[in-house]
Amino acid sequence: MDWNPGVLIVGGSFGGFKLINRGLEYLPAPESALRNIWKWRNTSTSVVHSVVTGIWAVLCFYLHPRMAEDLIVTYSPSSHGLVSVSIGYFIHDFTDILWNQKLQHSWELLFHHAVVITCFGISVSLCSYIGFAVVAMLVEINSIFLHLRQILLMANMRKTTYFRINSIINLGTYIVFRISTLAWMTRWLVLNRNNVPLVSYSIGSVGMAIMTLMNIVLFYRLLRSDFLKSSREGKKEEEK
Repeated sequence: MDWNPGVLIVGGSFGGFKLINRGLEYLPAPESALRNIWKWRNTSTSVVHSVVTGIWAVLCFYLHPRMAEDLIVTYSPSSHGLVSVSIGYFIHDFTDILWNQKLQHSWELLFHHAVVITCFGISVSLCSYIGFAVVAMLVEINSIFLHLRQILLMANMRKTTYFRINSIINLGTYIVFRISTLAWMTRWLVLNRNNVPLVSYSIGSVGMAIMTLMNIVLFYRLLRSDFLKSSREGKKEEEK
């Protein structure tokens, strides 16, 4: 049986993101973020993960294009490492949120992380569906701007041009790299039903359904908060 380095990479990633999170304690934060400094550090750590893994996912397909043709068996050491690193991050973020935030405010995110850790864990341990997991990691390109939005809000920059530009890019990348990617993954899973074992197919189908529902809800919240709400407020100002 071949040696699987996944466990070591997951552990190293977990420790690495813990160190990044702790290191952020020594960097200055906006005064408006000091009342919830834990959230500031947590979100900043998430930005680091999204930048690294989002770019890494694109490079995996660019450097190993055959993986796009076979999402089940074909993979590279780099793509296997990417998924392992992401598991380590999600375990770190899961424990960080569980320790610092009330369950009623974080159960959706914790549930999301649990689903991702389970699906990615199966992929890394079996060395199968790595390509499928890397496709899922493309959503991190959108997560860069999603987390930046949160940082701008904590810095009281909602009414700035930076926030407006980020909101537009955020919704655009949300549609391309999150909703469209999940739709494509769901379609692929249905079309390849006969090539996927029942257990993997069932876990994948449930996971995709949950992710799709959660992302549609989040998209509506973003649209309402950043565009519909601001449009209504603008009309009220004009009426005055």
